[in-house]
Amino acid sequence: MDTLDPTARSVVPEAFRQEDRRRRWKVLAALTGFLLAFASGTALLVTQPVFAGRTADDVPAGSPERLEADVRLLSESCAPRDWLGAGLPKAADAIALAFQEAGGRVARQPFEVRGHTVTNVIASFGPETGTRVVVGAHYDACGELPGADDNASGVACLLELARSLGQAPPAGRVDLVAYTLEEPPFFRTPDMGSVRHARLLREAGSEVRAVIVLEMVGRYTEASNSQRYPSTLLDLLYPDRGNFLLVAGRFGDIDLTRQVKAAFRSASPLPVRSLNGPRWIPGMDFSDHYPYWDQGFPAVMLTDTAFYRNLDYHTGRDTADRLDYRRMAQVVQGVHAAVTRLAMRAP
Repeated sequence: MDTLDPTARSVVPEAFRQEDRRRRWKVLAALTGFLLAFASGTALLVTQPVFAGRTADDVPAGSPERLEADVRLLSESCAPRDWLGAGLPKAADAIALAFQEAGGRVARQPFEVRGHTVTNVIASFGPETGTRVVVGAHYDACGELPGADDNASGVACLLELARSLGQAPPAGRVDLVAYTLEEPPFFRTPDMGSVRHARLLREAGSEVRAVIVLEMVGRYTEASNSQRYPSTLLDLLYPDRGNFLLVAGRFGDIDLTRQVKAAFRSASPLPVRSLNGPRWIPGMDFSDHYPYWDQGFPAVMLTDTAFYRNLDYHTGRDTADRLDYRRMAQVVQGVHAAVTRLAMRAP
């Protein structure tokens, strides 16, 4: 080494440094590419985009006027409709009558809670046997609050869907279920009406192709920054305007989520987004769909995102005059398309 040219002593280390830098850049580029691919894959998995263009399913339009009348009936004429309120059985009777007038096969599913008899109300359309599609919404309200969006909006859409199915019965069985006791003090307890319904389906060995739960579907706005999310990642993936309907489900419900979302796009002009993720995301299982998960049935929730958009949630301001009935009619269109497609595929 003593005979090595002095200039080489500086050149060799610099060559090593350049090679080391090249290796670092390659590793950084590879890592960046991996992270981008992972993020893109995660975004695709979570948001479930539908790339196909809109088609034109021939789906009857919902009536904004009937939707408003039903919301006012439940939130005003049937108030209060909490578990002790005189309006709860009145609401059940009104729902049963509307189901019957629509042509559904109406049944009640009563049960006892703390010395009181409460009931789910069910209307079936299409064949009496075979695999079924379930669409549900809870009709009780939190305390003595009006609960127009939560959840008279979902029940009103359920009644409007019944009218459409009565005029054109589906190829497969469709059960529309108005649940009782989703709200406190029974939320996340065995006394929820949806828990009872899901468990009885499992005990009876019923074949269920899909469950769609309508939870607060009446509030929409074009205002910027009107939509919130439970994490900054979701802030990056979803719009800041609360002008869309969300289809939410577990990762295991991706296929059902895509089918529902595609059906919406085929029939309704209402923007629709979707979210598939774990149950620990706040709000992911805050409704009547999770009892069906617990019984092994595929289920998704359709929602305006509740308290992430509606600042009147669980207040006296959740009134009928604040809902968007034109867009609720578009919700009915989309649900009708999804239900009839799913029922056609049922054996």
